[in-house]
Amino acid sequence: MARDYYGILGLDRDATDQEIKKAYRRLARKYHPDVNDTEEAAEKFREISLANEVLLDPQKRRIVDAGGDPMEGPAAGGGFGGGFGGGGFGDIFEAFFGGAAGGSRGPRSRVQPGNDALLRTQITLEEAFSGVAKEITVDTAILCDRCEGTGSNSKSKPVTCNNCHGSGEIQEVQRSFLGNVMTSRPCHVCQGTGEVIQDPCDKCGGDGRVKSRKHMTVSVPAGINDGMRIRMAGRGEVGRGGGPAGDLYVEISVAPHPVFTRNGDDLHVSVEVPMVDAALGSSLDIEGLDGNKVTITVPAGSQPAEQVRVEGAGMPVLRGDQVGNLYAHLDVKIPTELDKRSRDMLEKLRDHRDDETKLFSEAGSESVFSRLRNRFRI
Repeated sequence: MARDYYGILGLDRDATDQEIKKAYRRLARKYHPDVNDTEEAAEKFREISLANEVLLDPQKRRIVDAGGDPMEGPAAGGGFGGGFGGGGFGDIFEAFFGGAAGGSRGPRSRVQPGNDALLRTQITLEEAFSGVAKEITVDTAILCDRCEGTGSNSKSKPVTCNNCHGSGEIQEVQRSFLGNVMTSRPCHVCQGTGEVIQDPCDKCGGDGRVKSRKHMTVSVPAGINDGMRIRMAGRGEVGRGGGPAGDLYVEISVAPHPVFTRNGDDLHVSVEVPMVDAALGSSLDIEGLDGNKVTITVPAGSQPAEQVRVEGAGMPVLRGDQVGNLYAHLDVKIPTELDKRSRDMLEKLRDHRDDETKLFSEAGSESVFSRLRNRFRI
């Protein structure tokens, strides 16, 4: 069915451009995201912006006045094409006879399911390692405690709308160059539900829900990664008319760690190793994310930029029994200042080994540039 662009702005079909602009500004002040940040307001703002654009365009307005929708189907491309609006036979029947080819749409339910909600929260890498019960606060729509979702002060059931007689729609006959065209639009009294509440609730205004700030706890499992979402069923917004609540999704952001870097289920750490320890071999202890000691064994003859793997010292696999690995990247430190004794010892070692400085091509080994290129090759 073609949109009722006039109804969206609350205008008659003979409205002037000035009246269209005035109606748009009035509604924009109410639903603009800067003054109303709800999802319903955002959707309403998109509707009134679209209606304003269409009705101020002479060509698009002619299509609307003929019973079509210039923003749907072939008509959106700048002409009627194969039909009105959506371009199907159903739309043609709807434009001329009111309702779809098989009959009227009928009233929509006053009770609507609630929207899902998304909340973001940050945890530390330690909390991602062990899991944590995280306290969160969310502003959402909850069931009105005064009317218990009925929308009525007396909690009485709604009655049939006298304006549309329960159909939820108002039909109008408009004259066009094609002849008389019957159009339908949602009833403005009952908002298309076919029912009205005689004594709207003083607290929720008949909506059956109110805004509230809720505090709850989300269980973050061990091994969760940055960007993952946790679904909390039924903890989202309560729907209009006291409808069932949607789901709440909590998106996890893991803060950077000053020591460890995560890659999947593995952890990486940079370790400074004195030149002598790299040559002779050594071991060192570091504190893991759980506070326990992790021993890193540096093999004798370790070279700069090499890595040592410690199995089972990484992150736990999410909802699994496996554990990732820890990779220690060795940063071999060459002393820059030597006392006389240290220099004498190193000179004796050099004379004893009788090593020569060689080009990599002469030594037949891979250059540092090649190692770097291969490491970052995709």
